[in-house]
Amino acid sequence: MVVNEGSCPLGLWHVHVVWSGDVVMQVCFLRTPAAERAPRAFIRYCAGETDALREFRTPATDGDTVYARIYRVVQAIPAGQTRSYGEVAAMVGTSPRVVGNAMRSNPTPLVVPCHRVVAKGGIGGFSPSVDLKRALLALEGVRV
Repeated sequence: MVVNEGSCPLGLWHVHVVWSGDVVMQVCFLRTPAAERAPRAFIRYCAGETDALREFRTPATDGDTVYARIYRVVQAIPAGQTRSYGEVAAMVGTSPRVVGNAMRSNPTPLVVPCHRVVAKGGIGGFSPSVDLKRALLALEGVRV
């Protein structure tokens, strides 16, 4: 199995991706670019083609752990829509706090679009920056 690593720009950030074929193992946001380019679908997503990442899968959704179930629910949230931590929790049968912890631990943001999960009364948190979450939601046409 050949593992690749690359990035693409997204505003002041760079989306770093580690992948093999159609499997994405890690996504993170850094201020510096990687030496290689991210997969074309990530470049298209960052350019506003918000459904471009549907071709990828992630091991984070495998199995029957509570986090895997949460990640599958979040992965099914369409671009341009959001769900609250409480709504996701109700779908999985857990608490909003557990959903928040799963979002914080998400190894593959964008593939599992944790930025689409918001607080009941506001935007909620996002690592590394709430401003980045706002930018991702704006890219998808969501006003927060």
